[in-house]
Amino acid sequence: MDIINKIKEGLGHFSPAEDKVARLILDDLDFAATASINELANKANVSHASITRLAKSLGCDNVRDLKFQITQSAAIGERFTNADVIEKKDIFHVYSSIQEILALNVGLIQEAEVNAAAELICNTRHCLIFGVGGGSSMLAMECQNRLFRLDILCNAHSDPMMMRMTASTINKNDVVLCLSLSGVSPDVIDSARIAKEYGAHIIAICPEGELAELADVHLPIKTQESDYIFKPSAARYVMMAAIDILSSEVATKNQRRSKEKLRRLKIQLDQHRHQKSDAPPADTRFPLGD
Repeated sequence: MDIINKIKEGLGHFSPAEDKVARLILDDLDFAATASINELANKANVSHASITRLAKSLGCDNVRDLKFQITQSAAIGERFTNADVIEKKDIFHVYSSIQEILALNVGLIQEAEVNAAAELICNTRHCLIFGVGGGSSMLAMECQNRLFRLDILCNAHSDPMMMRMTASTINKNDVVLCLSLSGVSPDVIDSARIAKEYGAHIIAICPEGELAELADVHLPIKTQESDYIFKPSAARYVMMAAIDILSSEVATKNQRRSKEKLRRLKIQLDQHRHQKSDAPPADTRFPLGD
């Protein structure tokens, strides 16, 4: 339940006493989350019964449930709930936040871990790539885009039911590559467990946490969020860097096969770009389908 939204929508519809408590909660979430019913009643200058009635009006079981919902809302941080105007950051802030998060992660992934992960991918029959949510869904497709051109049979999935279904049909020694910026995504963890039950190797790109503990090979990342909530998270650049590190290692290990696939890709793209010209394409170093 989004208790803050329910309280805001109810303002003007509550009784006068309930309205006092509601506004007190919105003004000071931290106090409302930790205060006793006596403290709430005294500060709002209402009776205990008014607080109980407000809890019922909001769809809570009781005052304890109301306080639990308030505690959950307070936990996300004041930066999302206060009424202060947030000053716009300049363009440089976007670049600097990316540089900072990349610097924080330099050296976190070790050569041995990358080597082990690449070895599993190069030797697998099929690699599944799982990631849900905004950043991880996009990067699961990016990971597939990196690997298919290296002669790795792979499929990316972000739909939770498809992840479970494909995990259940995997063969022993196949690979599941799990992406999670939080490391605690329930859908990814559940699907990884299913795949592991059937003998798959699990590779995880994520922070320390439950998914990392489940993985056979963990490529660690760290996230760092700022108080400026209007800029997209820079953490996705860290995961992209980890994917680039892994795909580069796969390409090197698999270079006899991957070089041929890249050659084919290059010649077809160049012919497509110069299809109206009789002259042979120049070696312009265009990206390979990026």
